[in-house]
Amino acid sequence: APGERAVLAGHSMGAMTILAAAARPALAAHAVAVLLCSTGSSRLVAESTVVPIRPGRMRTGLTRRILGSRLPLGPVTPVARRILKYGTMGPGSAREAVDACARIVHACPRNVRHAWSRVLDALDLDDRVRELTVPAEVVVGTADRLTPPVHGRSLAAALPHCLGLTELPGVGHMTPVEAPGPVTAKIRGLVTAHLTAPGPAAPAAPAAPPVPAAPLEETA
Repeated sequence: APGERAVLAGHSMGAMTILAAAARPALAAHAVAVLLCSTGSSRLVAESTVVPIRPGRMRTGLTRRILGSRLPLGPVTPVARRILKYGTMGPGSAREAVDACARIVHACPRNVRHAWSRVLDALDLDDRVRELTVPAEVVVGTADRLTPPVHGRSLAAALPHCLGLTELPGVGHMTPVEAPGPVTAKIRGLVTAHLTAPGPAAPAAPAAPPVPAAPLEETA
């Protein structure tokens, strides 16, 4: 609504959406600050470390095929959980968190998954990063294989008004699920610093009543 202001927080593709909208007047009109979690602006397939070999054409090609596979994922099995945890989460992730993420990933239709992998492969939002002029914080997990810390560091260096980069030790790509406390704290901090309205001003003290003038005395 006109006049409404907000802190925007995006994770992975959600953060890419914020970057893509950086030049839109509506974002400048309503966003007071943004939090970008586990994301990148370009070279997403080339920089991914899901395939544990040296960077180069072979790794990029294998990663492209894995992310763009049309094969059905099938039911969530113990093997499926281990594969998903390896690719998207940190080694210390709780079983409940892995289960929740596995259900979400496996529920995504394979055609949608394939189509979005092609978007990520060609995505280049580097120019948009420089147009995101509102205060921004960046969060990334040190064990993120999908959008490794190199992306977060590049964003922090390119953002015009970066408030800081936080690297969460041992956390993978699913930062809001794996580390909800630190991520929520970042959002609350941005709200407090940039959105919370100041308290009402104290009412002004009533004006003192005028002092009556002393009567003039006539002298002979």
